[in-house]
Amino acid sequence: MSYKKDFANALARFVSGLGEYVSADNGQWTVKGFIDIYKTIYTISSDTKIVSKILEIHLFPKILQFADENGYSIVLAEHQNWYPDFSFVKKDNQAIKFAVDLKTTYRDPDFPGHVNGFTLGSHGAYFKDRSSSKNIQFPYADYLGHFCLGIIYTRAESKDLDNTEVIRVKELEEERYSRIEHRYRVTRVESLHSIASVVKAFQFFVCEKWRLASDRQGSGNTANIGSITWIEDILTGNGVFAKLGEEWFDEYWMNYGVTTMMKKGQATPIRSIESFIDFKGGNKSKIVPMRSKKKS
Repeated sequence: MSYKKDFANALARFVSGLGEYVSADNGQWTVKGFIDIYKTIYTISSDTKIVSKILEIHLFPKILQFADENGYSIVLAEHQNWYPDFSFVKKDNQAIKFAVDLKTTYRDPDFPGHVNGFTLGSHGAYFKDRSSSKNIQFPYADYLGHFCLGIIYTRAESKDLDNTEVIRVKELEEERYSRIEHRYRVTRVESLHSIASVVKAFQFFVCEKWRLASDRQGSGNTANIGSITWIEDILTGNGVFAKLGEEWFDEYWMNYGVTTMMKKGQATPIRSIESFIDFKGGNKSKIVPMRSKKKS
């Protein structure tokens, strides 16, 4: 039995219905903000960390339902910076585990066809030592597969938003709570649908992590694996290592910046897949070129 293939197929079917779950008929996010006991809405900003966390909360009941229906329990990461977000553990065989990270990114308005990008976890301690428990829920080698549940969205234009607002909605109003207006500058709208969502036009995808990887780090000073950014390649899992395979992905990122090769008489750290394949003697024709961001 191929647990990995079955899990991947089930996860793909699951994400195909999530767009409907989070979107209104016009494609806007159904989450408008936070509500207090006075039925006042506090809108949220489009900050990526805020959007990502609220999307995770919004989706969590559905993810739990998916796990239960497919015979898995979910173990959440014990600490905020641990990998992965969700560990799926088979109820009748706890040796069967899958890592699923929730990844969100927005379409880059300056580079049509691209997203801003996202990271794919660390290539540090737990990635190099597959039996390590440092910053990971279970040792990396315990997982039969490492998946990304991805969400691509469009940020609302700034003219549609007043960053954060306090809003009273007529359809929710009760007279006894009108005193709220003495404490805040309040915007009044007719209905919840009148409130502009901070994000819209969701696309969901699921893919094994290695298929989405570039050969570049994803963030400045931390040892994170960077993603490709061309949307078409993301949706089809056509990353830099897609033709090379998962073993090349693993070996490259285990050795990133550590293995050196001689260039012009100097030992130079390897930080590109071309250099690594030259060093190892592989087939460079299997590298999938990464679409770079260019102004249209």
